[in-house]
Amino acid sequence: MQTPFVWTDLFKLGLAPMDDTHAEFVQLVAEMEGADDAQFVAVFERFVAHAEAHFAQEKQWMEDSAFPPRDCHIQEHARVLHALYEVRPVLNTGRIDVGRSLVQALREWFPNHADFMDASLAQWMVKRQAGGKPVVLKRGVAQSVPADNTEVA
Repeated sequence: MQTPFVWTDLFKLGLAPMDDTHAEFVQLVAEMEGADDAQFVAVFERFVAHAEAHFAQEKQWMEDSAFPPRDCHIQEHARVLHALYEVRPVLNTGRIDVGRSLVQALREWFPNHADFMDASLAQWMVKRQAGGKPVVLKRGVAQSVPADNTEVA
């Protein structure tokens, strides 16, 4: 049995509105994982609405801040939405197993997407707003400190 998908400080990027939206993403994926077959479609539809708003917000941030690699990021979001839209009619035929496979794919996709694409966007936005990278405090995460206590670049 797989452990539940839960929000952890490992997912934090240091931009509160993005972190809040990502926490909701993780919560909805967890709800889909835990939903029985009778509940699954309703939770899936809530997730689709979340994903549409989530990705639209990030697109707006990228466009407003002239984020250089925005096209690649926007295209990745479009691929996720495309998958959701393709699975929707299949769920309506009773094939909940197809939806559960997509949930597993989302669970695997999110950490890497957040670590690379979203982290770059968060850093870009914070640098433009505050002149530096975000400071992210992550509880329970060991930090590497060089033996000579010099600052890590």
